[in-house]
Amino acid sequence: MSEAPSEWIERWAGHVTRGPVLDVACGSGRHARYFAARGLEVVAVDREPQDFGKDISFVRANLEDGSPWPFGARRFSTIIVTNYLHRPLFPVLESALEDGGFLIYETFMVGNERYGRPSNPAFLLQPGELLEVFSTLDVIAFEQGLVERPKPALVQRLFAVRGGAERVRIAP
Repeated sequence: MSEAPSEWIERWAGHVTRGPVLDVACGSGRHARYFAARGLEVVAVDREPQDFGKDISFVRANLEDGSPWPFGARRFSTIIVTNYLHRPLFPVLESALEDGGFLIYETFMVGNERYGRPSNPAFLLQPGELLEVFSTLDVIAFEQGLVERPKPALVQRLFAVRGGAERVRIAP
């Protein structure tokens, strides 16, 4: 797995000007490090222990075992999710997003089994699923289909804001 940030995350990162940024299922922390290097407050969560030093607050939690959301009522200016899908978290993520906050989501969709893992349907989005589940957010950009980098895969990508879509300017 590449340690470089996802191209989708990099594409929209310029809109993220304040923290806290939450990196969900952060893994090795490539996105947490990316936003921390930009001077933002970053919180990363994963079930496997990570040591990010003092620049990133790490919370060890299994988000799939039915335990309470580890952040209670805390809200985030941006939530990043890449290469991770646990559908019961969808409403939790949306409610953890503050007004004017961004959701940047990218993960695999049905058809990816042709390209490798994940291939389990439980971990693959249905066509348009991110649009449907996050329909109360203002969608700025949505893509689904084949990507070639970092490896061929079928993905869905969403960049959305909780209200305040007018503050997002898209370069022509």
